[in-house]
Amino acid sequence: MNFKSIYSVICKTLILLGWALILTSIVAIIYSEDTLPFLLPALFAFALNGSNYFIKSSKALELTKKETILSVSLSWLFISIIGSFPYLFSNSIPEITNAVFESISGFTTTGSSILSDIEALPKSVLFWRSMTHWIGGIGIIVLVIIVMPSLRVSGYQLFSLESSLQDKIRPKIVSVGKRLLMIYLSLTLLETILLCLEGMPIFDSICHSFGTIATGGFSTKNDSLVSYSPIVQYTVAIFMLLSGTNFIIYYYLFNKQFKDIKRNDELRFYYKTVFFITLFLTASLYFGKNFDLELAFRESFFQLVSIITSTGFATADYLQWPIYAIIVIFFAMFLGGSTGSTAGGVKMARYVILYKNLKRNFIQQMHPNASLQIKLNNNTVSEESNQTVLTFIMSYFLIFILGSVCLACFNVDIKTASSSVATCLAGIGPGIGKVGPMFNFNHFSDAVKLILSLIMLMGRLEIYAIMVLVTPTFWKNI
Repeated sequence: MNFKSIYSVICKTLILLGWALILTSIVAIIYSEDTLPFLLPALFAFALNGSNYFIKSSKALELTKKETILSVSLSWLFISIIGSFPYLFSNSIPEITNAVFESISGFTTTGSSILSDIEALPKSVLFWRSMTHWIGGIGIIVLVIIVMPSLRVSGYQLFSLESSLQDKIRPKIVSVGKRLLMIYLSLTLLETILLCLEGMPIFDSICHSFGTIATGGFSTKNDSLVSYSPIVQYTVAIFMLLSGTNFIIYYYLFNKQFKDIKRNDELRFYYKTVFFITLFLTASLYFGKNFDLELAFRESFFQLVSIITSTGFATADYLQWPIYAIIVIFFAMFLGGSTGSTAGGVKMARYVILYKNLKRNFIQQMHPNASLQIKLNNNTVSEESNQTVLTFIMSYFLIFILGSVCLACFNVDIKTASSSVATCLAGIGPGIGKVGPMFNFNHFSDAVKLILSLIMLMGRLEIYAIMVLVTPTFWKNI
Protein backbone atom coordinates (compact mmCIF):
# COMPACT_ATOMS: atom_id res chain seq x y z
CA MET A 1 0.00 0.00 0.00
CA ASN A 2 1.47 3.33 -1.10
CA PHE A 3 1.09 5.52 1.99
CA LYS A 4 2.84 8.45 0.31
CA SER A 5 0.11 8.58 -2.31
CA ILE A 6 -2.55 8.26 0.39
CA TYR A 7 -0.98 11.17 2.27
CA SER A 8 -0.89 13.16 -0.96
CA VAL A 9 -4.64 12.66 -1.49
CA ILE A 10 -5.43 13.70 2.08
CA CYS A 11 -3.31 16.84 1.66
CA LYS A 12 -5.08 17.76 -1.56
CA THR A 13 -8.49 17.54 0.12
CA LEU A 14 -7.29 20.00 2.76
CA ILE A 15 -6.96 22.74 0.13
CA LEU A 16 -10.76 23.09 -0.02
CA LEU A 17 -10.92 23.15 3.77
CA GLY A 18 -8.27 25.88 3.94
CA TRP A 19 -10.07 28.14 1.50
CA ALA A 20 -13.39 27.55 3.29
CA LEU A 21 -11.73 28.72 6.52
CA ILE A 22 -10.34 31.79 4.74
CA LEU A 23 -13.84 32.60 3.47
CA THR A 24 -15.20 32.27 7.00
CA SER A 25 -12.52 34.64 8.30
CA ILE A 26 -13.83 37.23 5.83
CA VAL A 27 -17.27 36.77 7.41
CA ALA A 28 -15.61 37.36 10.78
CA ILE A 29 -14.13 40.63 9.47
CA ILE A 30 -17.54 41.75 8.18
CA TYR A 31 -19.08 41.24 11.63
CA SER A 32 -16.00 42.62 13.48
CA GLU A 33 -15.20 39.26 15.05
CA ASP A 34 -11.92 37.48 15.78
CA THR A 35 -10.36 35.93 12.64
CA LEU A 36 -7.65 33.85 14.35
CA PRO A 37 -9.97 30.87 15.09
CA PHE A 38 -10.24 30.41 11.31
CA LEU A 39 -6.88 31.68 10.03
CA LEU A 40 -4.83 29.39 12.31
CA PRO A 41 -6.47 26.11 11.16
CA ALA A 42 -6.39 27.45 7.58
CA LEU A 43 -2.63 27.93 7.85
CA PHE A 44 -2.33 24.45 9.35
CA ALA A 45 -4.31 22.94 6.45
CA PHE A 46 -2.20 24.79 3.88
CA ALA A 47 1.00 23.77 5.71
CA LEU A 48 0.01 20.10 5.55
CA ASN A 49 -0.76 20.49 1.88
CA GLY A 50 2.61 22.21 1.37
CA SER A 51 4.43 19.35 3.09
CA ASN A 52 3.13 17.12 0.33
CA TYR A 53 5.66 18.68 -2.06
CA PHE A 54 8.52 17.39 0.09
CA ILE A 55 7.15 13.84 0.30
CA LYS A 56 6.98 12.75 -3.29
CA SER A 57 5.82 9.26 -4.07
CA SER A 58 7.91 7.19 -6.45
CA LYS A 59 4.67 5.94 -8.02
CA ALA A 60 2.24 7.91 -10.11
CA LEU A 61 -0.85 9.05 -8.21
CA GLU A 62 -3.00 6.13 -9.37
CA LEU A 63 -4.47 4.54 -6.29
CA THR A 64 -5.62 0.97 -5.94
CA LYS A 65 -9.11 0.23 -4.58
CA LYS A 66 -7.71 -0.32 -1.06
CA GLU A 67 -5.69 2.90 -1.17
CA THR A 68 -8.67 4.92 -2.38
CA ILE A 69 -10.96 3.60 0.34
CA LEU A 70 -8.36 4.34 3.02
CA SER A 71 -7.75 7.80 1.53
CA VAL A 72 -11.46 8.63 1.56
CA SER A 73 -11.93 7.48 5.18
CA LEU A 74 -8.85 9.28 6.48
CA SER A 75 -9.67 12.44 4.53
CA TRP A 76 -13.09 12.65 6.17
CA LEU A 77 -11.48 12.09 9.58
CA PHE A 78 -8.70 14.68 9.04
CA ILE A 79 -11.14 17.29 7.76
CA SER A 80 -13.47 16.72 10.73
CA ILE A 81 -10.64 17.06 13.26
CA ILE A 82 -9.21 20.23 11.71
CA GLY A 83 -12.77 21.53 11.30
CA SER A 84 -13.20 21.36 15.08
CA PHE A 85 -10.37 23.87 15.67
CA PRO A 86 -12.53 27.01 15.08
CA TYR A 87 -14.91 25.87 17.83
CA LEU A 88 -12.01 25.33 20.22
CA PHE A 89 -10.00 28.46 19.33
CA SER A 90 -13.06 30.73 19.54
CA ASN A 91 -14.06 29.09 22.84
CA SER A 92 -17.53 28.54 21.39
CA ILE A 93 -17.16 24.85 22.25
CA PRO A 94 -14.22 24.58 24.66
CA GLU A 95 -14.42 20.79 25.22
CA ILE A 96 -12.49 18.70 22.67
CA THR A 97 -15.02 15.84 22.50
CA ASN A 98 -17.91 18.24 21.98
CA ALA A 99 -16.01 20.21 19.32
CA VAL A 100 -15.10 17.06 17.40
CA PHE A 101 -18.69 15.79 17.68
CA GLU A 102 -20.06 19.07 16.30
CA SER A 103 -17.50 19.07 13.49
CA ILE A 104 -18.16 15.45 12.47
CA SER A 105 -21.89 16.13 12.64
CA GLY A 106 -21.36 19.08 10.30
CA PHE A 107 -19.15 17.41 7.69
CA THR A 108 -21.24 14.22 7.66
CA THR A 109 -24.30 16.48 7.19
CA THR A 110 -25.95 14.86 10.22
CA GLY A 111 -26.99 18.00 12.06
CA SER A 112 -26.92 16.56 15.57
CA SER A 113 -25.65 19.21 17.97
CA ILE A 114 -24.39 19.57 21.52
CA LEU A 115 -25.22 23.30 21.58
CA SER A 116 -28.03 24.64 23.75
CA ASP A 117 -27.94 28.33 22.80
CA ILE A 118 -27.06 28.52 19.11
CA GLU A 119 -27.99 32.18 18.76
CA ALA A 120 -25.32 33.13 21.33
CA LEU A 121 -22.54 32.04 18.97
CA PRO A 122 -20.59 34.57 16.87
CA LYS A 123 -21.85 34.98 13.31
CA SER A 124 -18.58 33.61 11.93
CA VAL A 125 -18.93 30.41 13.96
CA LEU A 126 -22.52 30.00 12.81
CA PHE A 127 -21.35 30.45 9.23
CA TRP A 128 -18.60 27.86 9.75
CA ARG A 129 -21.12 25.33 11.14
CA SER A 130 -23.21 25.71 8.00
CA MET A 131 -20.14 25.70 5.76
CA THR A 132 -19.10 22.29 7.13
CA HIS A 133 -22.45 20.98 5.91
CA TRP A 134 -21.99 22.44 2.46
CA ILE A 135 -18.49 20.97 2.08
CA GLY A 136 -19.66 17.56 3.29
CA GLY A 137 -22.60 17.60 0.89
CA ILE A 138 -20.55 18.14 -2.25
CA GLY A 139 -18.01 15.66 -0.91
CA ILE A 140 -20.50 12.80 -0.67
CA ILE A 141 -21.84 13.52 -4.16
CA VAL A 142 -18.35 13.28 -5.61
CA LEU A 143 -17.71 10.12 -3.59
CA VAL A 144 -20.88 8.25 -4.56
CA ILE A 145 -21.22 9.45 -8.14
CA ILE A 146 -17.59 9.56 -9.26
CA VAL A 147 -15.12 7.91 -6.86
CA MET A 148 -16.86 4.66 -5.82
CA PRO A 149 -18.24 3.77 -9.28
CA SER A 150 -14.76 4.32 -10.77
CA LEU A 151 -13.51 1.65 -8.35
CA ARG A 152 -16.09 -0.80 -9.72
CA VAL A 153 -17.62 -1.13 -6.26
CA SER A 154 -20.81 -3.14 -6.63
CA GLY A 155 -23.90 -1.17 -5.74
CA TYR A 156 -22.36 2.23 -6.36
CA GLN A 157 -22.10 1.44 -10.05
CA LEU A 158 -25.65 0.16 -9.98
CA PHE A 159 -27.28 3.10 -8.24
CA SER A 160 -25.23 6.13 -9.10
CA LEU A 161 -24.75 5.76 -12.81
CA GLU A 162 -26.41 4.07 -15.73
CA SER A 163 -24.02 1.75 -17.55
CA SER A 164 -24.13 3.99 -20.61
CA LEU A 165 -23.35 7.03 -18.50
CA GLN A 166 -20.43 5.32 -16.77
CA ASP A 167 -18.65 4.90 -20.08
CA LYS A 168 -19.01 8.62 -20.76
CA ILE A 169 -17.96 9.72 -17.29
CA ARG A 170 -14.75 7.76 -16.84
CA PRO A 171 -12.75 9.76 -19.41
CA LYS A 172 -14.50 13.00 -18.39
CA ILE A 173 -14.37 12.94 -14.60
CA VAL A 174 -13.23 16.55 -14.33
CA SER A 175 -15.94 17.91 -16.64
CA VAL A 176 -18.66 15.85 -14.94
CA GLY A 177 -17.39 17.01 -11.55
CA LYS A 178 -17.67 20.61 -12.72
CA ARG A 179 -21.25 20.09 -13.90
CA LEU A 180 -22.23 18.51 -10.59
CA LEU A 181 -20.62 21.42 -8.74
CA MET A 182 -22.53 23.88 -10.93
CA ILE A 183 -25.80 22.09 -10.15
CA TYR A 184 -24.93 22.18 -6.45
CA LEU A 185 -24.03 25.86 -6.59
CA SER A 186 -27.13 26.72 -8.62
CA LEU A 187 -29.51 25.05 -6.15
CA THR A 188 -27.76 26.82 -3.27
CA LEU A 189 -27.89 30.21 -4.96
CA LEU A 190 -31.52 29.81 -6.04
CA GLU A 191 -32.70 28.89 -2.56
CA THR A 192 -30.71 31.77 -1.02
CA ILE A 193 -32.35 34.28 -3.38
CA LEU A 194 -35.84 32.91 -2.75
CA LEU A 195 -35.40 32.96 1.03
CA CYS A 196 -34.17 36.56 0.86
CA LEU A 197 -37.19 37.55 -1.23
CA GLU A 198 -39.44 35.85 1.33
CA GLY A 199 -38.10 38.01 4.16
CA MET A 200 -35.31 35.94 5.67
CA PRO A 201 -32.12 37.97 6.38
CA ILE A 202 -29.33 37.31 3.89
CA PHE A 203 -26.99 35.76 6.47
CA ASP A 204 -29.67 33.32 7.64
CA SER A 205 -30.65 32.65 4.02
CA ILE A 206 -27.10 31.61 3.11
CA CYS A 207 -26.65 29.44 6.19
CA HIS A 208 -30.02 27.70 5.79
CA SER A 209 -29.35 27.15 2.08
CA PHE A 210 -26.03 25.50 2.95
CA GLY A 211 -27.86 23.23 5.39
CA THR A 212 -30.74 22.48 3.00
CA ILE A 213 -28.82 21.61 -0.17
CA ALA A 214 -26.38 19.49 1.83
CA THR A 215 -29.33 17.99 3.76
CA GLY A 216 -27.49 18.92 6.93
CA GLY A 217 -29.88 20.72 9.26
CA PHE A 218 -27.74 23.18 11.22
CA SER A 219 -29.81 26.32 11.76
CA THR A 220 -28.86 29.78 13.00
CA LYS A 221 -31.85 29.77 15.36
CA ASN A 222 -32.49 27.84 18.56
CA ASP A 223 -35.94 26.79 17.33
CA SER A 224 -34.69 25.88 13.84
CA LEU A 225 -37.35 27.12 11.37
CA VAL A 226 -40.34 27.25 13.73
CA SER A 227 -40.46 31.07 13.88
CA TYR A 228 -40.23 31.60 10.11
CA SER A 229 -43.23 32.19 7.85
CA PRO A 230 -45.12 29.33 6.14
CA ILE A 231 -43.78 30.37 2.71
CA VAL A 232 -40.21 30.05 4.01
CA GLN A 233 -41.00 26.62 5.43
CA TYR A 234 -42.53 25.46 2.14
CA THR A 235 -39.49 26.75 0.23
CA VAL A 236 -37.05 24.92 2.48
CA ALA A 237 -39.15 21.74 2.31
CA ILE A 238 -39.17 21.78 -1.49
CA PHE A 239 -35.42 22.29 -1.68
CA MET A 240 -34.89 19.49 0.84
CA LEU A 241 -36.94 17.26 -1.45
CA LEU A 242 -34.87 18.33 -4.46
CA SER A 243 -31.63 17.78 -2.56
CA GLY A 244 -32.72 14.26 -1.69
CA THR A 245 -33.08 13.51 -5.41
CA ASN A 246 -30.25 11.73 -7.24
CA PHE A 247 -28.05 14.46 -8.74
CA ILE A 248 -27.70 12.31 -11.85
CA ILE A 249 -31.33 13.27 -12.57
CA TYR A 250 -30.21 16.90 -12.84
CA TYR A 251 -27.34 15.73 -15.04
CA TYR A 252 -29.95 14.13 -17.32
CA LEU A 253 -32.02 17.33 -17.26
CA PHE A 254 -28.95 19.31 -18.23
CA ASN A 255 -28.38 17.00 -21.21
CA LYS A 256 -32.13 16.77 -22.05
CA GLN A 257 -32.16 13.00 -21.48
CA PHE A 258 -35.82 12.90 -20.49
CA LYS A 259 -36.27 9.20 -21.32
CA ASP A 260 -33.65 8.28 -18.73
CA ILE A 261 -35.52 10.34 -16.13
CA LYS A 262 -38.85 8.74 -17.00
CA ARG A 263 -37.59 5.20 -16.55
CA ASN A 264 -35.82 5.88 -13.25
CA ASP A 265 -37.42 3.49 -10.72
CA GLU A 266 -35.83 5.13 -7.68
CA LEU A 267 -37.15 8.59 -8.58
CA ARG A 268 -40.75 7.35 -8.82
CA PHE A 269 -40.46 5.33 -5.61
CA TYR A 270 -38.94 8.31 -3.76
CA TYR A 271 -41.71 10.75 -4.64
CA LYS A 272 -44.50 8.20 -4.16
CA THR A 273 -43.18 7.35 -0.70
CA VAL A 274 -43.10 11.02 0.30
CA PHE A 275 -46.60 11.57 -1.10
CA PHE A 276 -48.36 8.68 0.64
CA ILE A 277 -46.67 9.06 4.03
CA THR A 278 -47.42 12.81 3.96
CA LEU A 279 -51.09 12.02 3.36
CA PHE A 280 -51.10 9.62 6.31
CA LEU A 281 -49.41 12.10 8.65
CA THR A 282 -51.69 14.93 7.49
CA ALA A 283 -54.75 12.83 8.26
CA SER A 284 -53.24 11.91 11.64
CA LEU A 285 -52.83 15.56 12.64
CA TYR A 286 -56.11 16.72 11.10
CA PHE A 287 -58.28 14.09 12.72
CA GLY A 288 -56.11 13.13 15.71
CA LYS A 289 -55.01 16.59 16.90
CA ASN A 290 -57.68 18.80 15.25
CA PHE A 291 -55.09 20.78 13.30
CA ASP A 292 -56.14 23.18 10.57
CA LEU A 293 -55.80 21.29 7.24
CA GLU A 294 -53.09 23.58 5.83
CA LEU A 295 -51.09 23.46 9.07
CA ALA A 296 -51.46 19.68 9.26
CA PHE A 297 -50.21 19.30 5.70
CA ARG A 298 -47.33 21.78 6.12
CA GLU A 299 -46.01 20.27 9.32
CA SER A 300 -46.41 16.72 8.00
CA PHE A 301 -44.77 17.47 4.67
CA PHE A 302 -41.91 19.45 6.20
CA GLN A 303 -41.07 17.02 8.98
CA LEU A 304 -41.36 13.95 6.76
CA VAL A 305 -39.14 15.40 4.02
CA SER A 306 -36.69 16.61 6.67
CA ILE A 307 -36.47 13.08 8.12
CA ILE A 308 -36.40 11.12 4.85
CA THR A 309 -33.78 13.35 3.27
CA SER A 310 -31.84 13.26 6.57
CA THR A 311 -31.80 17.06 6.80
CA GLY A 312 -33.11 17.50 10.31
CA PHE A 313 -34.64 20.98 10.18
CA ALA A 314 -37.72 21.31 12.38
CA THR A 315 -40.89 23.40 12.31
CA ALA A 316 -42.67 21.45 15.05
CA ASP A 317 -42.08 19.07 17.92
CA TYR A 318 -43.29 15.83 16.37
CA LEU A 319 -42.99 14.12 19.77
CA GLN A 320 -46.30 15.86 20.58
CA TRP A 321 -48.04 14.12 17.66
CA PRO A 322 -50.24 11.00 18.04
CA ILE A 323 -48.20 7.91 18.94
CA TYR A 324 -48.86 6.21 15.59
CA ALA A 325 -47.53 9.29 13.76
CA ILE A 326 -44.37 9.22 15.91
CA ILE A 327 -43.89 5.54 15.04
CA VAL A 328 -44.14 6.38 11.32
CA ILE A 329 -41.59 9.18 11.78
CA PHE A 330 -39.24 6.72 13.53
CA PHE A 331 -39.44 4.19 10.71
CA ALA A 332 -38.99 6.99 8.17
CA MET A 333 -35.53 7.49 9.68
CA PHE A 334 -34.46 4.26 7.99
CA LEU A 335 -35.62 5.24 4.51
CA GLY A 336 -33.15 7.85 3.28
CA GLY A 337 -33.28 9.84 0.08
CA SER A 338 -32.01 8.84 -3.34
CA THR A 339 -28.60 7.42 -4.05
CA GLY A 340 -26.31 10.02 -5.57
CA SER A 341 -27.91 12.75 -3.47
CA THR A 342 -26.66 14.47 -0.33
CA ALA A 343 -29.19 12.51 1.77
CA GLY A 344 -28.22 9.68 4.10
CA GLY A 345 -29.99 6.50 5.18
CA VAL A 346 -30.39 3.16 3.41
CA LYS A 347 -31.52 4.99 0.23
CA MET A 348 -34.60 4.42 -1.91
CA ALA A 349 -32.92 2.40 -4.67
CA ARG A 350 -31.94 -0.31 -2.22
CA TYR A 351 -35.54 -0.60 -1.06
CA VAL A 352 -36.63 -0.90 -4.68
CA ILE A 353 -34.20 -3.81 -5.08
CA LEU A 354 -35.39 -5.35 -1.81
CA TYR A 355 -39.04 -5.12 -2.93
CA LYS A 356 -38.22 -6.75 -6.27
CA ASN A 357 -36.38 -9.54 -4.46
CA LEU A 358 -39.42 -10.20 -2.28
CA LYS A 359 -41.68 -10.13 -5.34
CA ARG A 360 -39.42 -12.57 -7.18
CA ASN A 361 -39.33 -14.95 -4.22
CA PHE A 362 -43.14 -15.00 -3.96
CA ILE A 363 -43.49 -15.75 -7.67
CA GLN A 364 -40.87 -18.50 -7.47
CA GLN A 365 -42.76 -20.10 -4.59
CA MET A 366 -45.71 -20.58 -6.95
CA HIS A 367 -43.59 -21.22 -10.07
CA PRO A 368 -40.38 -22.95 -8.94
CA ASN A 369 -39.01 -23.27 -12.48
CA ALA A 370 -39.47 -19.61 -13.34
CA SER A 371 -36.26 -17.76 -14.17
CA LEU A 372 -36.77 -14.15 -13.15
CA GLN A 373 -34.29 -11.32 -13.36
CA ILE A 374 -34.29 -8.27 -11.15
CA LYS A 375 -34.15 -5.00 -13.06
CA LEU A 376 -33.55 -1.43 -12.05
CA ASN A 377 -34.29 1.32 -14.56
CA ASN A 378 -34.80 -1.41 -17.20
CA ASN A 379 -31.24 -2.66 -16.62
CA THR A 380 -30.65 -6.17 -15.32
CA VAL A 381 -29.11 -6.26 -11.87
CA SER A 382 -26.33 -8.83 -11.61
CA GLU A 383 -26.55 -11.36 -8.80
CA GLU A 384 -23.32 -9.95 -7.36
CA SER A 385 -24.80 -6.43 -7.16
CA ASN A 386 -28.06 -7.84 -5.85
CA GLN A 387 -26.29 -9.66 -3.04
CA THR A 388 -24.27 -6.53 -2.25
CA VAL A 389 -27.49 -4.56 -1.82
CA LEU A 390 -29.08 -7.15 0.45
CA THR A 391 -25.86 -7.44 2.46
CA PHE A 392 -25.74 -3.66 2.88
CA ILE A 393 -29.31 -3.54 4.22
CA MET A 394 -28.58 -6.35 6.69
CA SER A 395 -25.32 -4.69 7.74
CA TYR A 396 -27.10 -1.37 8.22
CA PHE A 397 -29.70 -2.81 10.58
CA LEU A 398 -27.08 -4.93 12.36
CA ILE A 399 -25.05 -1.80 13.12
CA PHE A 400 -28.24 -0.11 14.30
CA ILE A 401 -28.94 -2.94 16.74
CA LEU A 402 -25.35 -3.20 17.99
CA GLY A 403 -25.08 0.56 18.37
CA SER A 404 -28.34 0.73 20.32
CA VAL A 405 -27.20 -2.05 22.67
CA CYS A 406 -23.83 -0.34 23.09
CA LEU A 407 -25.47 2.95 24.12
CA ALA A 408 -27.83 1.11 26.46
CA CYS A 409 -24.72 -0.25 28.23
CA PHE A 410 -23.89 3.39 29.09
CA ASN A 411 -27.25 3.74 30.88
CA VAL A 412 -29.02 5.46 27.97
CA ASP A 413 -32.71 4.53 27.92
CA ILE A 414 -33.55 2.23 25.01
CA LYS A 415 -35.87 4.72 23.26
CA THR A 416 -33.21 7.44 23.25
CA ALA A 417 -30.42 4.94 22.47
CA SER A 418 -32.16 3.43 19.44
CA SER A 419 -33.26 6.76 17.99
CA SER A 420 -29.81 8.31 18.60
CA VAL A 421 -28.13 5.53 16.64
CA ALA A 422 -30.82 5.63 13.94
CA THR A 423 -30.53 9.39 13.45
CA CYS A 424 -26.70 9.43 13.49
CA LEU A 425 -26.39 6.44 11.18
CA ALA A 426 -28.82 8.04 8.70
CA GLY A 427 -27.35 11.52 9.18
CA ILE A 428 -30.67 13.06 10.24
CA GLY A 429 -29.97 15.04 13.41
CA PRO A 430 -32.98 14.96 15.76
CA GLY A 431 -34.47 11.69 16.95
CA ILE A 432 -36.96 10.37 19.50
CA GLY A 433 -36.86 10.59 23.29
CA LYS A 434 -34.17 12.80 24.84
CA VAL A 435 -32.73 13.67 21.40
CA GLY A 436 -36.00 14.96 19.92
CA PRO A 437 -36.25 18.10 17.78
CA MET A 438 -36.36 20.35 20.85
CA PHE A 439 -33.38 18.68 22.60
CA ASN A 440 -29.67 18.19 21.86
CA PHE A 441 -26.89 15.64 22.46
CA ASN A 442 -24.97 17.51 25.16
CA HIS A 443 -26.34 15.38 28.01
CA PHE A 444 -24.51 12.28 26.78
CA SER A 445 -21.16 11.21 28.22
CA ASP A 446 -17.97 11.69 26.19
CA ALA A 447 -17.84 7.95 25.48
CA VAL A 448 -21.35 7.98 24.01
CA LYS A 449 -20.53 11.05 21.90
CA LEU A 450 -17.43 9.33 20.49
CA ILE A 451 -19.46 6.21 19.65
CA LEU A 452 -22.09 8.33 17.90
CA SER A 453 -19.32 10.23 16.06
CA LEU A 454 -18.02 6.92 14.68
CA ILE A 455 -21.57 5.93 13.70
CA MET A 456 -22.00 9.26 11.89
CA LEU A 457 -18.83 8.61 9.88
CA MET A 458 -19.97 5.06 9.08
CA GLY A 459 -23.35 6.27 7.93
CA ARG A 460 -21.93 9.07 5.79
CA LEU A 461 -19.44 6.79 4.05
CA GLU A 462 -22.25 4.27 3.56
CA ILE A 463 -20.75 1.68 5.94
CA TYR A 464 -18.64 -0.03 3.26
CA ALA A 465 -15.62 2.27 3.46
CA ILE A 466 -15.37 1.96 7.25
CA MET A 467 -16.26 -1.73 7.62
CA VAL A 468 -13.62 -2.94 5.19
CA LEU A 469 -10.95 -1.14 7.22
CA VAL A 470 -11.48 -3.51 10.15
CA THR A 471 -11.34 -6.70 8.07
CA PRO A 472 -8.04 -8.64 8.22
CA THR A 473 -7.96 -9.17 4.44
CA PHE A 474 -7.86 -5.41 3.83
CA TRP A 475 -4.48 -5.09 5.54
CA LYS A 476 -2.84 -8.18 4.03
CA ASN A 477 0.29 -7.66 1.94
CA ILE A 478 0.87 -4.06 3.11
